[in-house]
Order: sequence, then structure tokens, then C-alpha cells
Amino acid sequence: MYKNNAKHVARTGLLALMTYIMLGLCLSSHAVANDFPTEARVDYVLGCMASNGQTYLAMQKCSCSIDVIAEQIPYDEYEEVETIVRMHETRGELGVLFRTDKSLEEQLQNFRSVQADASLQCF
Repeated sequence: MYKNNAKHVARTGLLALMTYIMLGLCLSSHAVANDFPTEARVDYVLGCMASNGQTYLAMQKCSCSIDVIAEQIPYDEYEEVETIVRMHETRGELGVLFRTDKSLEEQLQNFRSVQADASLQCF
């Protein structure tokens, strides 16, 4: 009886260790996807809802969208693209610089691709 108990304890310990490792892997990838501050997520969702309707369903879809975006690009890149978008819309000489720079246009196109993927998954 003691041998069976020892085997059970060993199996339980091994199972616990495997669960701990798997949970750690999941949490580490989850933490990377959650480097977006709450304020940035809320700002995105509110803007998205302004474009897609002020409904609970739109809020769910927009929240899903920013989650997908956060999984695909780091926050610092998102922040850069957000600045490019705002400056792209600026009139005058400063806006022209943001509209004509090829490297900025590539970043913008990459973000639009990520955003399109998020729309496909969430809408």
C-alpha cells in the first residue's frame, strides 16, 4: 500500500510541475500581449466604436480587435504608428513630411495589415 501511495504522490507532483510549467508559458506570452496600457486600449475601443456604432456588440468586437493587435505588435510600435496616423492627417508642411516619408508609409501599411487581420478575426 505504501508503494502505491508513493507512486501516486510522485505522479501528482509530476502533474503539478507540468501544469506549473505550462501555466508559466501561457502567462509569459499573455504578459507580452498585455504590454498595452489600459488607457491606450480604451482609446482604441472608443475610436473603433465611434466608427462601428455605440452598441455593446461593437464594444465587444472593438475590444477583440485591440487584443489581436496587441498580440501582433509591441506597444512602442503601436504608439509610433498612432503618431504617424495623427501627423499624416496634419495640414501644412509638417503633415507633408509624414505623408511623403517611405519608411513611415511602410510602418503604416504594416499596421493596416495587422488591423485588417484583427477585423477579420473579430468582426
